[in-house]
Amino acid sequence: MYKSVMRKYARLTVRMGVNLQKKQGLIVVAETDQAEFALMVADEAYKAGAKWVDIRWSNESLQKLKYRHESLKVLSETKAWEKARLQDQVDEMPARLLIESSDPDGLRGVNIEKMQKAAVARMAVQKPYRDALEGKQQWCIAAVPSVKWAKKVFPGLRASQAVEKLWEAILKAVRVSAGNDPILEWQAHSDALEARGKKLAARNFKTLHYYNVNGTDFRCDLIPGSKWEGGGARLKDGTFFVPNMPTEELFTTPKKGTAEGTLVATLPLSFQGNLIENFSITFRDGKVIEVHAEKGQALLEKIVSIDEGASMLGELALIPSDSPISNLGILFYNTLFDENAACHAALGRGFNETVPGFENMTKEELDAAGVNDSLIHVDFMIGDANMNIDGITESGEVVPVFRNGGWTGEFL
Repeated sequence: MYKSVMRKYARLTVRMGVNLQKKQGLIVVAETDQAEFALMVADEAYKAGAKWVDIRWSNESLQKLKYRHESLKVLSETKAWEKARLQDQVDEMPARLLIESSDPDGLRGVNIEKMQKAAVARMAVQKPYRDALEGKQQWCIAAVPSVKWAKKVFPGLRASQAVEKLWEAILKAVRVSAGNDPILEWQAHSDALEARGKKLAARNFKTLHYYNVNGTDFRCDLIPGSKWEGGGARLKDGTFFVPNMPTEELFTTPKKGTAEGTLVATLPLSFQGNLIENFSITFRDGKVIEVHAEKGQALLEKIVSIDEGASMLGELALIPSDSPISNLGILFYNTLFDENAACHAALGRGFNETVPGFENMTKEELDAAGVNDSLIHVDFMIGDANMNIDGITESGEVVPVFRNGGWTGEFL
């Protein structure tokens, strides 16, 4: 991979992804085998005027050893220094960049119950800090290839070829090439998504109805007056940033307690280093009542029972089946990419920012409006070339939004 193109990508994550401000700190989270790219990011951050850069290294193999050998009590602890570090983030509000490169099968063989209990315990302690950061901190998730991830995506290639091939796919998905200005392309892309989102919001649909030949037949109400977000996001002070690179979605927060019917997944779900495949989720009165999975049944059952909000929906996202990522024809085994190849939904926490005036609303008011809350937010893909979606207005008018996996009518 040409270093100049990697450098351009690193610059994009800093200047457009987190949109680092002068004299602002930057936290970079990266696997130990991604040192080259992480250091490029750090260099670009300092060129952008960073006050400081802190690279927080992780290692999936070490994580697996910890799950295997440490007690549940030890794994569940959030140390005093960790709480202090989280409080420092709340006080200083640095930008945060996650460089994703994990092996989709990296935690295979780990005791799922032990892993889940430890994760729930830690998330419960960390949630107040996360809530305090919401809407005030720029963040971005981007990706670079690891050998194990690349070999999972391209099993028939040698390691070096697989990594090169995955680099090519990632860079195409994030609009980076040797001859373009990706920042300008991302600005145009975000503007286009925002314009379509305004068309959807203007319709103020009461309900969305999803159905296809695969078995999906599902309805869910929307929060009255809610927005459809996409592309970039803005902090409460107006600072623009792009949380996910790539992104092709328009998303909103559904009204909790109103989901009815069955959603059939069209792509595998990679969750904490384990794959869930060929699964469906059925809702009644807004909550999950049944799940089925050919692979990962036990894990899926544990996900929807992590807390009360985990059994309800926090997001509905619309992406045509001919999106740029879908057209790559690659199963990435990574939610960051696969969720942008198909319509998806998410179990767990909703997005406050889709509710008009959320900045001035209390947690209780957001709850009353219908925003679900949970320790988790887990996306799963439900779209394909057969997906049909109708928007139903308060008066009962049925408006085609998707037909055969793509936008229709006024939303084209």
